[in-house]
Amino acid sequence: MKKLIPKFEHVAQAVIPPHQFILRLAHSGIIAAVLIAVSLSIGMLGYHLLVGLNWIDAFLNASMLLGGMGPVNTPVSFGGKLFAGLYALYCGLVVILVAGVLLAPVAHRILHRFHMEGRR
Repeated sequence: MKKLIPKFEHVAQAVIPPHQFILRLAHSGIIAAVLIAVSLSIGMLGYHLLVGLNWIDAFLNASMLLGGMGPVNTPVSFGGKLFAGLYALYCGLVVILVAGVLLAPVAHRILHRFHMEGRR
């Protein structure tokens, strides 16, 4: 688990070179892509099994919710409505989490540079 979480440099350390920063961004991008793929798979499975949509419609609904656009097909069963509501809440949290994972290296680098400039 420790290898999944990128390790940022300490305040006393110098700012990493650009090629290492690009690798850090790529690492964060891979984590975000895996999180999106897992979330999309959960949504597709739920829409297929609980709502009764075929796979392409389940993909459409899951990706629209994950993208923040809203569902295309409205579920009619109790289980389908419950899943759709819980999945919509989950998707809102995933969007925030993915944004944090992608922006953390950039924010850290900016703040670290400001801190290093203050030490000169």
